[in-house]
Amino acid sequence: MRRWGPTDYRDMPWKNGGGVTRELLRLPHPREPERFLMRLSIATVASSGPFSLFPGVDRTLLFLEGEGMALRREEAPEVVLERGSAPFRFPGEVPFESRLLGGPVHDFNLMVDRELAEARLDVVELAAGGEHSIEGAGSVWLYGLEGRAKVSGEPLAEQELLGWEAPGSLRVRGVGAARVVVVHLTPRGG
Repeated sequence: MRRWGPTDYRDMPWKNGGGVTRELLRLPHPREPERFLMRLSIATVASSGPFSLFPGVDRTLLFLEGEGMALRREEAPEVVLERGSAPFRFPGEVPFESRLLGGPVHDFNLMVDRELAEARLDVVELAAGGEHSIEGAGSVWLYGLEGRAKVSGEPLAEQELLGWEAPGSLRVRGVGAARVVVVHLTPRGG
């Protein structure tokens, strides 16, 4: 198990120069040092505009805070993200334009190189004393969104990230009400 906290994170400019994201975790690409295998981050979107393009990368956005954001691309219905929305998954090479529905917003980003791995993002909401089991192969990361939890006995506070390689089974318990992001990463065969 590894633990990261706010002092471990770093602010990075967006690829398109339109803003800044707080990088929580970056797993290196095994062959190309300028790329990543997986990245977890939290972005502050202060104005409407185009999303950065990431060819070959599957992206998942989880809306965290603000009045909402609409995403649109050519010849497709607009997607509105707001608190409580399901995570939105899309290919990084598809051009999207964002339109803020009020002021700035914050979102959690999962990006993974689709040739090498697949990833899934879930949100677990726990009542005080509530429990949730996490199963799966590969690696698992948990990020504390709200409140405090224990993960198989390890404390998880807001803005902390815990990671396990091939954990088998994990048990998450709310210490009070809590919201936790769970990311599963599984290497692709071959």
